Amino acid sequence: MGGPSSLSAERVAAATGRRWARLGRFRHVAVDVAAIGIAALDVWLRVLTDVPVQPYNWAVSITAVVALVLRRRFPFAVLLLTVPGFLLGWAQLAAMIALGTVARRQLLGVRTLVGAALVWFCRFFLWPVEEFTALPWQGHLHNAIYGCIVAGMPVAIGLLAAVREQLSAHIAELAASREREQRLQAHAVRADERARLAREMHDVVSHQVSLIALQAGALRFSTTEPAAKQVAGTIRTLSTRTLDELRQLVSVLRTTAGDDSPQPGVGELPQLVAAAGLPVSLTVRGPLGELPGAISGAAYRTVQEALTNIRKHAPGSAVAVRVAVEEETLRVEVQNGAPGSAVSAPLPGGGHGLVGLRERAALLDGAFEAGRTEDGGFLVRVTIPLPAADRGR
Repeated sequence: MGGPSSLSAERVAAATGRRWARLGRFRHVAVDVAAIGIAALDVWLRVLTDVPVQPYNWAVSITAVVALVLRRRFPFAVLLLTVPGFLLGWAQLAAMIALGTVARRQLLGVRTLVGAALVWFCRFFLWPVEEFTALPWQGHLHNAIYGCIVAGMPVAIGLLAAVREQLSAHIAELAASREREQRLQAHAVRADERARLAREMHDVVSHQVSLIALQAGALRFSTTEPAAKQVAGTIRTLSTRTLDELRQLVSVLRTTAGDDSPQPGVGELPQLVAAAGLPVSLTVRGPLGELPGAISGAAYRTVQEALTNIRKHAPGSAVAVRVAVEEETLRVEVQNGAPGSAVSAPLPGGGHGLVGLRERAALLDGAFEAGRTEDGGFLVRVTIPLPAADRGR
């Protein structure tokens, strides 16, 4: 029962999801570049102040900074690679960034606690060992407290980011659940409306058409004129067929999935043309027997509605019905000539038939055309693209 608005809404939602995915990838790259740049800047600033500089200080520091490139894929391994750079070099921020990544992925797991302990130790212990042993106990206490801050801050930030992600996912899930509830409510409302329409159609229209069929049957057996018998028989046949189609339509309206009920298709076009009461020529080209049900039903309804309009507005005019599979499309054309000179009073119509055909074609990604021809007649044309599986059969 989805209409064009629901289809367009799904396309918009999919496009929005792809856009957010691209923005998310760009944001990750930007954050990684910023993290590596800050860690490299931290090492460079420490080099300007710390002397003397040994080659291994450079090696472990550069290794720690470069390892941050893989922190999203191997967070704990990258943390272990940054520990020597923090302990023996100047890569303090690199180790803190790696620890924050581990905390974001593992929360307060064993790896997070081990990483926090290593980072704390790197801040507490001084290299070379002579500097560590030369500090008084007040200095060791200060380093221990500061080490708790250095190790605790990235853990806290990582946990905060993880909680934020969980909340965002929960909010998105709640929004999706609310949207599903709204769709279900809309389906329920439509189902109630369909059931009401089915009751009204069955009670009103079916009753009236049944009376027409009964009266036509009585007239057929009571009259002795051949022309009147033929007209009465035609009225009864059309009334009976209308009742059958009305029962199918009511059954469709009473179900939540109307497409499950059998619907007429292009195979029933000869019977439809024969009972039209008009001089109709039917031309069929192509493998129409393999068409999908929705497309075949759309073709039948197009011809049916066009013939109904011709009977209303141009009775007696010649009609040409052409249905063909051309390349990758199904083309349905119904064209009538100018109406005769003696035209009875027009039958009532709400103007919804052509609108319904246009909407039906739009649901199948097709095109609808209708307009007057140069000879005073009228042309209805519907072009519907075929699915890939049905092309070239």
